[in-house]
Amino acid sequence: MSTAPLDRASLARFVDHTLLKPEATADDVAALVAEGVALGVFSVCVSPSMLPLDAAATRERGLAVATVCGFPSGTHHSEVKAAEAALSVAQGADEVDMVIDLGAAKAGAWDHVQADVAAVRAAVPEPRVLKVIIESAALTEHEIVAACRAAQAAGADFVKTSTGFHPAGGASTHAVAIMAETVGGRLGVKASGGVRTLADAVAMIEHGATRLGLSGTAAVLAGFDRTPAPGSGTAGGGY
Repeated sequence: MSTAPLDRASLARFVDHTLLKPEATADDVAALVAEGVALGVFSVCVSPSMLPLDAAATRERGLAVATVCGFPSGTHHSEVKAAEAALSVAQGADEVDMVIDLGAAKAGAWDHVQADVAAVRAAVPEPRVLKVIIESAALTEHEIVAACRAAQAAGADFVKTSTGFHPAGGASTHAVAIMAETVGGRLGVKASGGVRTLADAVAMIEHGATRLGLSGTAAVLAGFDRTPAPGSGTAGGGY
C-alpha cells in the first residue's frame, strides 16, 4: 500500500462519476461520459434505463460502466432486483450497485438481507462487480457491521455507504471506518453521498474508502488547483 500523497490523477481513479437524477436526459449522460473521460475517472454510473452506453465512448476510452439496482429505496422484491441487474449486465454494465432492503435490516432480518444480495449476485456473475448499498446513515453501528457481514456472506465485491437520496444523509468517515474494519480488505468500500470537496474525498480514503461515488467530480478535483492535497495512506483506485 502506497504512502504517497494523492494527486489529481490518482484520486480520479477512485471515482465512479455519477448521474442518477431522475430528470437526467440522454444528452446529460453523453456529457457525463465526455467529462469522465476528460477527468480520467474509473467509471461512469448511470440509471439502468440509460443503458446501453456507446462502447466507443466508454470502454474503448478507458471507462467502466456502472449502474444501480433497486434504487433508491431497496424495497423491491429480490426477483425484481435480480431481473433488473441481469438486464443491466446484458446491456453492458460492468458494475451494479444494489440497495439492500433497509426495513429488513432495521428489523434485524439479516438472513433476508443476505438472501436479497445473493439473488442479485447470481444475476451479476464475475468478473462483473456487485456493490451493496447499506444506507449507513440510517443504521446503527451494530447494524452497519451486520449489513457488511451479510453482503460479504452473499458474495458481494463492495459495500457502499449511501444512495445519496435518503433523508438520514450520506457518507461519513465514521461509517466508512466501521465498514472498512468489518470487511478487512476482503471487500472494497465505496463512500457515496455528500462527498463534495477535495478534503471530503481524501478523508474518506484515509478512513478506508477504496472507491468514491461523486456527482461533482470536477469540483472535487479542482481542489488541487487551490491547495495541495492532504496526505493519504493510499494511492490508486483498485477494488
